[in-house]
Amino acid sequence: MNHRLLFIAAISGFIAVALGAFGAHGLKNIASAEMVSIFKLAVEYQFYHTFALVSLAFAAQWLSTKWLNWSAGFFIVGILLFSGSLYLYALTQAKWIGPITPMGGLCLLIAWALFAIAAWRRPINTDQI
Repeated sequence: MNHRLLFIAAISGFIAVALGAFGAHGLKNIASAEMVSIFKLAVEYQFYHTFALVSLAFAAQWLSTKWLNWSAGFFIVGILLFSGSLYLYALTQAKWIGPITPMGGLCLLIAWALFAIAAWRRPINTDQI
């Protein structure tokens, strides 16, 4: 198991819960319904990919750490760019942030592809489970 990656996933999950609570309780008083919806989307995607990081941390027992480390890096950058840009946009409505979100999405897609490559190149040995 990759303990450092599990730690990063735990911190990401903590931040997602905190931001989700802020979005549900504090943001609705200062932002439009559309911006709250964008903020919620950011929280959802952060959670999905936090769970992916947890999966990578445990998959390190069976799969190539080279591919998993690259995947983890792209997941982390993807979370920061995708969810981070949506959080920032929902709070500031600054139009220049818009092009950052698809770059984060691309990083997330690459991360999933790298995870798939890791699984394909060295399938999980069920005898070790």
